[in-house]
Amino acid sequence: MKKVICSAVALAIAAGTFMSCNNGNGSKVLNKDKPLVFFNRQPSDPSTGEIDMNSMNWNDKTYYVGFDAAGGGAVQGKLIADFLSTADPAAIDRNDDGTIGYVLCIGDVGHNDSKARTEGIRKALGTWDGSTDPGKVKEGSIKVGGKEFKVVELEGKAMTGTDGSTWNANAATEAMGGWATKFGTAIDMVVSNNDGMAMGCLQASNYPAGVPIFGYDANADAIEAIGAGKLTGTVSQNVDAQATATLQVLRNLLDGLSGRDVVESGIAKPDKYGNQISAAVDYIPATKALLAQNTGVNASNWKLYTAGQRDPLVKQTNAPEKKVLLTIYNSADNFLSSSYLPALNYYAPLLGLKLTVVQGDGQNESSCLDKFTNFGNYDAFAINMVKTNSGRDYTDKLKY
Repeated sequence: MKKVICSAVALAIAAGTFMSCNNGNGSKVLNKDKPLVFFNRQPSDPSTGEIDMNSMNWNDKTYYVGFDAAGGGAVQGKLIADFLSTADPAAIDRNDDGTIGYVLCIGDVGHNDSKARTEGIRKALGTWDGSTDPGKVKEGSIKVGGKEFKVVELEGKAMTGTDGSTWNANAATEAMGGWATKFGTAIDMVVSNNDGMAMGCLQASNYPAGVPIFGYDANADAIEAIGAGKLTGTVSQNVDAQATATLQVLRNLLDGLSGRDVVESGIAKPDKYGNQISAAVDYIPATKALLAQNTGVNASNWKLYTAGQRDPLVKQTNAPEKKVLLTIYNSADNFLSSSYLPALNYYAPLLGLKLTVVQGDGQNESSCLDKFTNFGNYDAFAINMVKTNSGRDYTDKLKY
């Protein structure tokens, strides 16, 4: 009998499914019962945007942390509309044809965040025709400096790299070069679903000088570009609030909290260590999602978003150390690598969490999944998927 038991234990360890560390009272916790937070890429159908509630209901300790995508799209649209409302019509309409022509960098046609931003942009410019797909637009109109102008989306294109990765800055550089040649002075504005692609556009050797360009994410280099007068505006999705909320939810679950305390302690109210996130984070019970709010950033307020500022209300705690296995879908993603990951690495030690970070290539789910192993060594998991419909691929590995 002893040999059978030992063999079973050995097999479990080899498979990476053995039970983990103590939960604090001497008992063990199965991998399937450990806290799990999806972040940044919400489990969903890439075609319809429908939230994958099977993944979100994996266990009673599964949550999503991100930002208000729909609200963020509206914020970006308003940022653009507000800029145009006070702009000089003669400076914006470069070829004086009475039409504002713009080009659009789309991150990923199947990504909910990308869809929300494209929708927000098109609604603000009047080109929304009920679809976020490339080319499915109508003629719009908007006031520039009090004067009414027609608006035309000259071209919208998904920025996919040669390796298949989405939200690709190099693809944006190439696309911008082609657009500048193809459309010439008909381009009056450039809009992007994120900062990485916007900065990529600015790298094009023939980028038309002085043409307004808008991004999204408030990355450090984008903020600097606004200060230098190169980038017109961006949207902060409050990355510090997102990163801290991702960690705070895990901390709360590991500390045994339940119900509303999981999504409010340290977030909407101080936790037992005295910490509370400064920025507003809303909880959506229907989708088990915590969403940070968005703010527009432009020449008037960019200094408030310069690099190095951290949330002063989140401080060092005496929380017992717990281990977290965390995946990043793409090591080359500008927002995640330059903003999100540094924030995670800053706040994790404060909350007593030790991170092991796995980074993928942005193209193949296996680049993350193959390293998503040795679960018995960890107390909790945080997942950023390559594809939004891959939630089950991760939960299937945590079944035991």
